[in-house]
Amino acid sequence: MNRKTVDEAYWLAKEQYAELGVKTDAALKKLATIPISLHCWQGDDVGGFENTGMELGGGLAVTGNYPGKARTPNELRADLDKALSLIPGKHRLNLHASYADTGGRKVERNEIKPEHFQNWIAWCKKNGMGMDFNPTYYAHPKAADGFTLSHPDKGIRQFWIEHGICCREIGAAIGKALGKTCVTNLWIPDGMKDTPADRKSPRERLLTSLDAVFKKPIDPKLNLDAIEGKLFGIGSESYVVGSHELYLSYAVRHNKLITLDAGHYHPTEGIADKISSVLTQLAEILLHVSRGVRWDSDHVVTLTDDLEAIAQEIVWGGYTDRVHIGLDYFDASINRVAAWTIGTRNMIKALLMAMLTPIDTIRKAEAIGDNTSRLALLEEAKTLPFGAVWDYYCATKGVPVGAAWLDEVKTYEKNVLAKRQ
Repeated sequence: MNRKTVDEAYWLAKEQYAELGVKTDAALKKLATIPISLHCWQGDDVGGFENTGMELGGGLAVTGNYPGKARTPNELRADLDKALSLIPGKHRLNLHASYADTGGRKVERNEIKPEHFQNWIAWCKKNGMGMDFNPTYYAHPKAADGFTLSHPDKGIRQFWIEHGICCREIGAAIGKALGKTCVTNLWIPDGMKDTPADRKSPRERLLTSLDAVFKKPIDPKLNLDAIEGKLFGIGSESYVVGSHELYLSYAVRHNKLITLDAGHYHPTEGIADKISSVLTQLAEILLHVSRGVRWDSDHVVTLTDDLEAIAQEIVWGGYTDRVHIGLDYFDASINRVAAWTIGTRNMIKALLMAMLTPIDTIRKAEAIGDNTSRLALLEEAKTLPFGAVWDYYCATKGVPVGAAWLDEVKTYEKNVLAKRQ
């Protein structure tokens, strides 16, 4: 689609939205200020660069063997560069500790330091991006039995406590180096496949471990701590130590961010309604946006009702400055650069759709009890010319309009990914 056609369609759409009190230029300006944190693990199937020889474990499972997986930090950064060139706006990187760039040297997880992430920091600085961070509590001999911070063995617990402490220090160093606050998210796989006889003790050990990990105060301008619960996982179907309720109460008590992962609840339970609920008690939260299919299967984010509801809650609630949006999925059955591009563009689309809804008019109707108008306007908003505004946003940000990005991915696959056999 040529630029003249894109511009003409936008001006017509702009007029139509204006009739309903929606200012499209203002919406696009605001949209450009909201970063999405792209998860590094989509690019290499949650492999990392430690070469421990361990399976993922911890309820994590990546399916597919599409050719072209990144094998080195440089290849992963190159793939991210390509994906970012196809996504409008300025975004962030979400990095796991197992992606340390150590030059091939063996560094144990309780000994990692900011220096092992300098290449990632330099890459983010070059791209003008912020970075988020995650301790890696899986794919390690000391996590082979499915327990880490709640492990009954004090020595193993201490190892993982030290890992968490190291990661907070790295998060602070990232925030300082980039001048953008780092969110360091703690998730552990601890749980049991069958019904436990003792639910209490592992949770008490976890709380003691969390206190040790978070003992040292860190400037929140540099690093924010987040904790992520889960309902169940493969191998922990009956009991997860770090449940949503445990972490939520801990977050409220200790002023931490709670992480709401779209795949970590009952399959029929959405996270959208939780956003305004937890933000009544917490200053900020972290989202891990994924798409579960029957279970926490972390499919590529598509433009579903669930995704739209998440975006609506963020935008309509005025929470864009209090919600950190990260993606969390891993699909090895399709081109991995395309997976990043599709999921991130859809998250941005959902935010824009929420911004273009005449919510002020709809709320006025609701306030006077005119629920007929509320429903009618919400439905009419679904067929407004959102696509024209989205195309214009992509064009003004210098990224492909419509499906044109797919041609670039195919070319990249032919010239780069196909040679990684």
